[in-house]
Amino acid sequence: MKAMNKQEFLAALQAGLNGLPRGDIQHWVEFYREMVEDRMEDGMSEEEAVAALGPVRDLVAQILSETPLPRLVHEKVKPKRPMKAWEIILLVLGSPVWVPLACAAVLVLLAGYAVLWACIITLYAVDLTAALGGLAGLVGSLLLASSGELAARVFLLGAGLACLGLAVLLFFVFNQISVWILRLSKKALLALKFRFVQKEAV
Repeated sequence: MKAMNKQEFLAALQAGLNGLPRGDIQHWVEFYREMVEDRMEDGMSEEEAVAALGPVRDLVAQILSETPLPRLVHEKVKPKRPMKAWEIILLVLGSPVWVPLACAAVLVLLAGYAVLWACIITLYAVDLTAALGGLAGLVGSLLLASSGELAARVFLLGAGLACLGLAVLLFFVFNQISVWILRLSKKALLALKFRFVQKEAV
């Protein structure tokens, strides 16, 4: 891949951020311009300073991950020019169609987010149930200590220890599953944000 100079890098970065508000684009372009210039002052060549920052697409992804989705949506739907009278009339007349559709889209996104968190909560609820069952088994075996029912005590003790062991195992398994779910949701949100960016970074 051909090494980029500072101007090529900044142009690619600006193109990749084209869906953001103009002020945000200017902020990030100036931010990375200063980073390149600082590295050049430290003795790097222009191409080396640019390469040290990493691929433009990775930088765009990092910036988008820090940008709230409503900010991108607002910039996307904001008119680029003053609306004409007939456009306003059409917008008002079409509101019975596009307003419910927009609300439905928002609700679908919120529902998907809620489902992800519901999955995580459910996993830990199962783990907590196993732990409580284990504790109940241990307590039950202690309560039967004076009853002389050895078989029942052994059963409750074994069941309690088994449930506690299962709870410990499930805790680590569910932790990994939760991390995977959160990473998946983060990637999905980032992919959605990329859809609001008009051009991809080179």
